[in-house]
Formats: sequence, C-alpha cells, structure tokens
Amino acid sequence: MADSREGAPVGSGKAARSDGSTSVSVSVKIAQIAELAGVSVPTVSKVLNGRPGVSGETRSRVEELINEYGYRKPSDNKQKYVELIFRELESMWVGEIIRGVEEVARRNRAGVVVSKFGLHDADASVDDTVGRRPLCVLSVFQLPEAERERLKAKGIPYVVFDPVDDVPEGVPYVGATNFKGSQSATRHLIALGHRRIAMVSGPDHAFCLARAAGYRSALEAAGLPVDPDLTVRSQLTREGGQAAARTLLGRPDRPTAIVTANDMQALGVYQAAREAGLRIPQDLGVVGFDDMPVAVWADPPLTTVRQPLSEMAASATELALALGRGERVPQLGLEIATELVVRQSTAPPQS
Repeated sequence: MADSREGAPVGSGKAARSDGSTSVSVSVKIAQIAELAGVSVPTVSKVLNGRPGVSGETRSRVEELINEYGYRKPSDNKQKYVELIFRELESMWVGEIIRGVEEVARRNRAGVVVSKFGLHDADASVDDTVGRRPLCVLSVFQLPEAERERLKAKGIPYVVFDPVDDVPEGVPYVGATNFKGSQSATRHLIALGHRRIAMVSGPDHAFCLARAAGYRSALEAAGLPVDPDLTVRSQLTREGGQAAARTLLGRPDRPTAIVTANDMQALGVYQAAREAGLRIPQDLGVVGFDDMPVAVWADPPLTTVRQPLSEMAASATELALALGRGERVPQLGLEIATELVVRQSTAPPQS
C-alpha cells in the first residue's frame, strides 16, 4: 500500500532478518504500519504529522512501530509522485485503491501522495496540489471545472476514478462495467429458476442507473416482464435497503429474489427478510454489488458483483502517467470488467 499522508511521499523502512537484525532493503508503507498497529491509515497520518485526535496510548504504539520498522519522512519534495485525491479517507475502500495506485507508481519509480479535498475552507485544495507539481492526479470524485482547468493550465494530467456521475466530454476516467455486472447478477437468479425478481435501486447517479438498466435488460432478454412495482429506489445504505425490502416483501405476490445496487442495501434486505420470517436463500435470494469486505462475513455469505478496485486504480494510474508523458492513448474512458462472486445467499426458489 502507499502513504496516505496529505502532501507527503511514501517512505522506506527496514526488514527483519531471522537473526533479529534489520536491513533497509524493503519499503515499509504507512498502510503496513496502520495494520500492525491495528488502527486506520488516517490515524497513522495524524501521528506522523503531529496532529491531535489520537490517544496517548495509540500514539505511543504507532510511534514505536514507526521506529521499529524504520519509516522515514523524506528530506525534500524532489521525488516524482502521483497524487491521489479523496473526498473521504475513512472509507473501507481506501486501502484497495491505494494498493493499485502504489503498485503502478512504484514500477514507474514514483511515490504516492494521498490528499483529502473536503467541503470546507480548512481542507486541502487544488492550489496545494498545483504547488506540489505531481506527475499526475487521480481523483476519487469529480473536481469542479475551474479546478480541472487549473490543473490543465499547469500541464498536470487528471483522471477520474470510478465516477459517480457522467464525466464531462474529454475528461479521462476509469470505471467498472456497472451495466454488465447487474445484468450478470440478474441472469444468475434467472438461471436458478427465479421468475419474480425485484431490484432495490439507488439515487439517480450514473452508476446506479446503469445497474438498474442491466437488471431490466436481463429480464427482457429472458422474456420476463419488467414490473415497475418490483423496483424500489432507496439510499445506498443498509437502512435504505431495509426500508425498500419491507415494501417489496409486504406485497401479497412478493418476489423470490432481490438484486440490489450495492452491498449495504443487500445487508438491509437481510434484516427485512428476517423481520418477515423469511430464510435466505431458501425463501429469498439476495445479490449485492461491490463485494465489500463485509460481504463474506454476512450470514449467509453474500452473492455479489465484485468491483476490481485495485485493478481499476492501477489502470487509472497507468492512464494518467501515459498522459503525463504526452503519449497517445487508445481511449480516454476505460471500464474494467466486474465479476459475479457466487456465495450462499442465492439458490433455486422453493416450489
């Protein structure tokens, strides 16, 4: 994984030998320090930068590991690096994305800087990024046009990672095959014998609309009716999925399976099913989307569509670096294939 300190490249560290001594041949990343300490990456970042908000006990534990593994802050900012921008650093996806970016950056002899662009004046801004002059910028949300123009004026390539909404013409991006992913989820249920399949869809974001379209496409291709009463929109949360599933499962002719727009909604469907006295998958099949880490720990483990976040991040970094080198690229928009991961939340419907 890569460093997640705002405005600081990745450091290097020591590796333990069998005799207890150490060498400096292996790089130690901030995410590894976080894992060893049992804390989040932002917590280690606060310790490294002397920021408040960390208990004395945790700070001591992190500092001890930093010293033990030899993590060093760079002496200057001359190292070439890729800047990765998040709106929120607490997401469980942060580590997956950083891994993909850091892998490609390392092959290109570059470091990684992770920044947080918030909604308040105290947060970092594109001015800070321009001042650091990175090789390229990857953003996990859509930057406003004015900020994109600032980067362009300074010759800093910019790529959007996994865009939530439609990307403006000419803006490079890397996303996932949302339409095909949801289509494969619905086809899986149809192949099991389900004929009354519902969907808990999400807000009017481009990726949610694509997932809903994939669901409808699979039904139409199988000659099954697309019943508007079997689609309920909700927020992309467990509570939203639970409320939507209550509506669907309260119908006299309830569905035998439900496809959701993300895994959090699917976990909400689990809750609503148990409230209704239904068993998963015997009485109700459930398929999510994203393959969040919690999916495998659900009871039963959740069948879901995997978004290859590390691969997407690696592809976005390759694209951004190629643009930075002035290379001609085949296309500015890439969609990386999703994969249906079948677990125990789906089975043939009971007769």
